[in-house]
Amino acid sequence: MNSQEYIEVSIKITPFSEENAEIVSAELCELPFESFTQEEPFLKCYVQKELYNAQDLKVVVSGLEGMGFELEWTSALIPPVNWNAVWESNFTPIVVDNKLTVKASFHKGLKRTKYTITIDPKMAFGTGHHQTTYMMCRAMLNNPADIEGKTVLDMGCGTAILAILAAKMKAEKVIGIDIDAVAAISAYDNAKRNQAGKKIQTYCGDASLLQLSSYDLILANINRNILLQDIPTYSRSLRKDGHLYVSGFYREDLPMIIGMATNNGLEFLSDDSIDNWCCARFRKI
Repeated sequence: MNSQEYIEVSIKITPFSEENAEIVSAELCELPFESFTQEEPFLKCYVQKELYNAQDLKVVVSGLEGMGFELEWTSALIPPVNWNAVWESNFTPIVVDNKLTVKASFHKGLKRTKYTITIDPKMAFGTGHHQTTYMMCRAMLNNPADIEGKTVLDMGCGTAILAILAAKMKAEKVIGIDIDAVAAISAYDNAKRNQAGKKIQTYCGDASLLQLSSYDLILANINRNILLQDIPTYSRSLRKDGHLYVSGFYREDLPMIIGMATNNGLEFLSDDSIDNWCCARFRKI
């Protein structure tokens, strides 16, 4: 894909905020965009030239009217990009409590930890916010009884870091779901790369796929609006005394997340925060 031609769509968001940009990118995930970057006041979106459809984009943008912000967008063809080189320049290893290292294959000479996960992308698809990934991994490492021998779902699995960690922590079965087809394929490849392919199944789709099974643990590192929308579905899919870990939202949004969870039969257990990003843990009553 290194020589693939891409379209860059620049969406000006007024007023701009990370939250508004996340709302827009969440809606655009329905389209075949492969990556998003925030460069205030723009959200920049990248799609393969042959997959770009301006009319589909217009429909999605029009559907965001009345959300409290205004959108203007332009598109332009950009030269071929070596996405792997871009990704390599932006990704540093994640080391969680000296127990877990998340690295790429090009990282060498790192200190050994109990668990090591090696990931490589199919495109400009990184690890998301390092803070939220770190907190979700820390919650897992601190609660091994929630995982060992259990059925685990990684919702919005991306590069499958959480799914792979669950497999390494002796989960019996792990399912990864992502709305982005390229991410789902990348998740599958990363699972095999980490000798976890036999335990992990990956699917492309949204929360409607949760009916594939019932779960002892659901991991969802997504964003506030998707979490609020899908927590009722997560709760219905959890077995009694099962657990839900969520992240991808800000500290000030925690009461809203707790309220939605409580209204859907989930007991709030604990929370964690780094740089105003938050992670919360719940139990199905």
